[in-house]
Parts: sequence; structure tokens; C-alpha cells
Amino acid sequence: MKLNIRYLGRQPYEPVFEAMKRFSAQRDEQTVDELWFVEHDPVFTLGQAGKPEHVLAPGDIPVVKVDRGGQVTYHGPGQLVIYLLLDVRRSGSGPRKVVSAIESSIIKVLSSYGVESYARPDAPGVYIDGAKIAALGLRFRQMKSYHGLSFNLNMDLEPFARINPCGYEGLQVTQLRDFHDPVEWDEVSNRLLECLMEELGYNEAQTVKEETEFYLAQEA
Repeated sequence: MKLNIRYLGRQPYEPVFEAMKRFSAQRDEQTVDELWFVEHDPVFTLGQAGKPEHVLAPGDIPVVKVDRGGQVTYHGPGQLVIYLLLDVRRSGSGPRKVVSAIESSIIKVLSSYGVESYARPDAPGVYIDGAKIAALGLRFRQMKSYHGLSFNLNMDLEPFARINPCGYEGLQVTQLRDFHDPVEWDEVSNRLLECLMEELGYNEAQTVKEETEFYLAQEA
């Protein structure tokens, strides 16, 4: 299966969110699946069934209500975010298998840095000694996914103290820099791309540059 890759650089959250929704609404049976790699300006996102009380003290960081699963999380500089715009029927997969593939991919990448991590059946994501290093939040519409994963690499973790991460009071968060230094965003991205392709069953990928700026600039 083929896969298009877009590297969006650092972007505010909302234009990318709107672009994801447009892509998913406009795609058809011939549309190639895509992964979008991005780093966001500081933002809290609150999932579709998210409870506002889990946003404790956002301060100067905006809170955006979104249509993915899960509660509240934080995105900011130094965090790798990958959006998975997939037609999961092509691989004979389903939502649970996609989530498991993402978790397994992150665990493999951490292992390649000598870091032991694990997934939890009761709380999607990846953990190291009880602290969360990667969060997942997906939306499936007619078996087509969008939203995706966030992987803490080398960032200011203080904003996580302003929320109950993923709806869990007192949940600790961590990042790759605490276990492996220095951390190269591009290197981790490449390793995770390889693992995601293997886990999700893709054997061909190409980087797409044309139309990306136009794509993000469209009005909702």
C-alpha cells in the first residue's frame, strides 16, 4: 500500500485541524492515505466527550474543543505530532488494531534508544514507569481516521501541570530527553515513520510538498 507523507513544520493548531477535516470529508476510494508530521504552537485540546473540569488553569494557552476521542492534552514545541489520515478498510484493519499499531510503533522507537516502555489496556498511550510519554486520540468516520498521536521529545512539560492529562488527576508525564540526550526531532520522526509503515502494512511512501501551503491556507 502507498502512503503520502507531509512535513508541515511548526504550525498553529486550528488551521491543521480544519485541514484534516477537509481532507477526510473530500477523500474518495482512490485517495492515497497520508501521515502529517507537525510541531504545534502551545495549545490544549479537549476531546469530543472531554470534561472542562480537567482543564485546571490554562492561563495564556488557548483551549480548543475538537472531535477526537479522549479528554484533554497539551501540544507544544518539542513534541512530535503525527496525524494519521487512513482508510483502515484497505488493510482489513479496524480502530483497535490501528491504536495497537501506533502504540507498538512508539514502543519500538523507544526501545531503539534503549528505553523500556509499555501500553496500558485501560488508558491508550505509551508509558515509562507510570509516566506518559505519548498520547493517542483518533476519530474514525466511515472507517477513515484522522487526528493521531503526540510524542514528547524535548519540550517544556510545565503546561501539563495545568490540566489532568488525558483526564487522569495526578498523571505524570515524561519525555525522551530525560532518557536520551540529545534528541533529534527528524531522527525520531524517521524511525517512527518506518515503524508505523511496518505495523500498518504500508510498503511505499513518498513525501508530498506541492499544495501543502495552499491546503493549510484554505478557509474552513
